[in-house]
Amino acid sequence: MANHLDLIMFVALIGCILLGFPVSFSISGVAILFAILGAALGVMDFSLMGALGQRVFAVMTNEILVAIPLFVFMGVMLQKSEIAEQLLETMGRLFGGLRGGLGISVILVGALLAASTGIVGATVIAMGMIALPTMLRNGYDSSLASGIVCTSGTLGQIIPPSTLLIILSDVMSNSYQQAQFELGKFSVETISVGQIFAAALLPGIMLVLIYICYVLLRAWVSPDSAPALEKLENKASWIEVAGVVLPPVLLILAVLGSILGGIATPTEAASVGAVGALLLAGWHTGPTMRRRVIAATAALFLLALAAGNFPVRLQRSSVAWGEWIQALIYAGLVIVALYGIFASLRGTFRKNVLLPTMTSTMTVTAMIFATILTASIFSLVFIGLGGDETVKEILSNMPGGALGALLFCMALIFILGFFLDFVEITVIVLPVTVPALILMGHDPIWLTVLIAINLQTSFLTPPFGFSLFYLRGAAPPEVTTGHIYLGVMPFILLQIIGVVLIWFIPSISTWLPSVIF
Repeated sequence: MANHLDLIMFVALIGCILLGFPVSFSISGVAILFAILGAALGVMDFSLMGALGQRVFAVMTNEILVAIPLFVFMGVMLQKSEIAEQLLETMGRLFGGLRGGLGISVILVGALLAASTGIVGATVIAMGMIALPTMLRNGYDSSLASGIVCTSGTLGQIIPPSTLLIILSDVMSNSYQQAQFELGKFSVETISVGQIFAAALLPGIMLVLIYICYVLLRAWVSPDSAPALEKLENKASWIEVAGVVLPPVLLILAVLGSILGGIATPTEAASVGAVGALLLAGWHTGPTMRRRVIAATAALFLLALAAGNFPVRLQRSSVAWGEWIQALIYAGLVIVALYGIFASLRGTFRKNVLLPTMTSTMTVTAMIFATILTASIFSLVFIGLGGDETVKEILSNMPGGALGALLFCMALIFILGFFLDFVEITVIVLPVTVPALILMGHDPIWLTVLIAINLQTSFLTPPFGFSLFYLRGAAPPEVTTGHIYLGVMPFILLQIIGVVLIWFIPSISTWLPSVIF
């Protein structure tokens, strides 16, 4: 038994989670118990636990992970400020006259919310409360409607920016560096968040197109399952659509553009997104706020443009009068921007949007970081018990070589997705499997996208798919759990088709990063 303590430890963790124990306590508790057991049986040096402090410190000082609470705030603020509701209503009036058009509207809005929020729970619940009843009232099949809402909500995991891609980029970069060290390379390359965002962009758009094609095909084969709206009053004009869609799209472009263009780090871009989401929410608090929001947005844009091209350095010994005037202009722009931001804070506070947003942000952030920190304990003990060598041995002995090892890992991640959350799989399973896969010759960026779509599927797989639980809580009483489970099955197959396409056409994920970086 002592020789297989590492595998027993992994099985024990899954058992504790399935029994309903809190995830973070399960991870750390199992790790500590098996560390003591391993030391008692003489298969682990307990002094290895002395490295735990360094691991925790590395997580807490990781600048990339600082972007997570900012992106979470951005997403929750947009969800709480009813922007999602306006998008769904406008898109529904635009495409509603088309057979399957309401479903297409939900998918497109899901993609927009994915790129602007990146939070699956917020998107699924919002669309479950707004879009699902509308689809059912207009004669949509309950299973199809449930599948569309669940699946479009999970796009927040693959379309950047998303918390999954941020965590995944950190794990994959560390694994890539570890693989290079094992190859004897000490001037190692890294993988940036920008590269992962660029790699995931086209696959995310591809999945959206696959979903839309399926809905159109389903509506053509079975017209009663996705009928056109019979009474479509006040069809939305393109001007009206632009007025609703453009603000979130501009926010997305500001965040993604600054990262992909190399103008800002992910953390800096996340702060841009958080401030932008706050100003958008302020815009929706009332007509009196709109002039302040426009002034603040214009001031921030001009300040970024001017300061980037014409910086001022007043700390020098000799500063010309022109530079003092330039600095005063910049200071005036800062004051105008701060006035608009504080006005938005006050407006969202009065509308009871700010406090729920802050509470949700703290809850989600605490959950993610607690899992990441406790996973550090687990991986340390797992390595101490020889788990990394066991995994390498298993993968190297797989029939089919590198291809067989990758198929095994993808199947393992897919099966674990039935029981575990994406954070748990990312920070526990991947650090011990990915270095071996990279050593076998698999491209790390291509591998990241394959894993990301596989992890996205974990939100849809019964019995513990989180999107299913989110929708179950927000769905009307006439939508049963059976309807939800049946509805996501075709979309799980579509996800697998997406993985297969990227597998056989790697350029879908590798072309854009190679062009930009």
